[in-house]
Amino acid sequence: MSKTDSEKEILANALADAQSQTLAVRAGQSRTDENEHSEALFLTSSYVFEDCADAAARFSGDVDGSVYSRYTNPTVRNFEQRLAAMEGAEDCIATSSGMGAIMSLCLAHLSAGDHIVCSSDVFGSTVTLLNNFFTKFGVEVSYVKLTDLNGWRDSIQSNTKLFFIETPSNPLSEVGDIRALSALANDHTILFAVDNCFCSPALQLPLALGADIVIHSATKYIDGQGRCLGGAVVGSAEHVEPVRNLVRAGGPSMSPFNAWVFLKGLETLHLRMKAHSDSAMAIATWLESQEAVEEVFYAGLESHPGHVLAKTQQSHFGGVLSFRVKGGQAAAWRFIEATQVISLTANLGDAKSTIVHPATTTHSRLSPEARATAGITDNLIRVAVGLESLDDLLIDLQRGIATL
Repeated sequence: MSKTDSEKEILANALADAQSQTLAVRAGQSRTDENEHSEALFLTSSYVFEDCADAAARFSGDVDGSVYSRYTNPTVRNFEQRLAAMEGAEDCIATSSGMGAIMSLCLAHLSAGDHIVCSSDVFGSTVTLLNNFFTKFGVEVSYVKLTDLNGWRDSIQSNTKLFFIETPSNPLSEVGDIRALSALANDHTILFAVDNCFCSPALQLPLALGADIVIHSATKYIDGQGRCLGGAVVGSAEHVEPVRNLVRAGGPSMSPFNAWVFLKGLETLHLRMKAHSDSAMAIATWLESQEAVEEVFYAGLESHPGHVLAKTQQSHFGGVLSFRVKGGQAAAWRFIEATQVISLTANLGDAKSTIVHPATTTHSRLSPEARATAGITDNLIRVAVGLESLDDLLIDLQRGIATL
């Protein structure tokens, strides 16, 4: 056994019963002969083989070893193994973006004639991907309200192969019952995938609740500072391997540099998610007390219909909230444009708080009917709460309130 293999085995044994916070800092690392403390960054497209036999053995998979960074890179593999450990999964494949992860999952596990049931309030680009592209290749798509379990049951067809949800949803923070949907999917041999972007493994573990696959946009909270694009598909080896083969052939792979950034993000993930959640809870409570605000959507509020369920699935309620203001789109735009500290941008999961008008940005490509079904009204505003001073954020939001 080589020094590196020995160190990996020792670390794996030490982390076998480790808490998630420790896994976020330690899991998956394999030191080089330099014995570096931080994770190494392998910026290389290819790798040199010992001889022709070694090259053949690596290409065939008979021996472990990197071949080409489109599908094997030590830094990317470090990230994959760490994220898998945190989710309690056997395996993980990293992708170039969160949408790349969803696309790769569907391409790997679906064929023409198959049927997807998707929650109606998923991210707008997910709807665009399914409606504009997968239907073109003969995949049927049905949409059901996330919280309507009977609707999910009634939507099942003989060719249904995939349930796909986000929970909490974007941007209304609706909460899907992962255990109940898992039981329904299992009864009909349907693959069940959960987009865990809003919570991350620091707040929610869908596999432990019965999901088969977890999807991540690492661009969001896993990075945590709005620097890089990336995604991941996490689950059993059986479910991940087809996706790995797709990424290897199709190329939506994660760059080594981005993987290294995400490894650094994972180290502080638990601390950041707690801070995001605490500030978001305070802001949601404050917004709920404002006369000009019609309704606040945040699962941490007792007024939220998913509050009780969220407490059974999540350790905290996350950093994203949305709210409706009186006065329609014009009022929503005035509110947003009056803020001076919070950034007007569609990203979330950043250390910097962001604000956006979903109906004209993130969900603008949906039809008016689809937006209405998803609850994306013209007076809806989404805020992703960052890590600034809570007092300063409340002062900034008060600037928006003053315009109403």
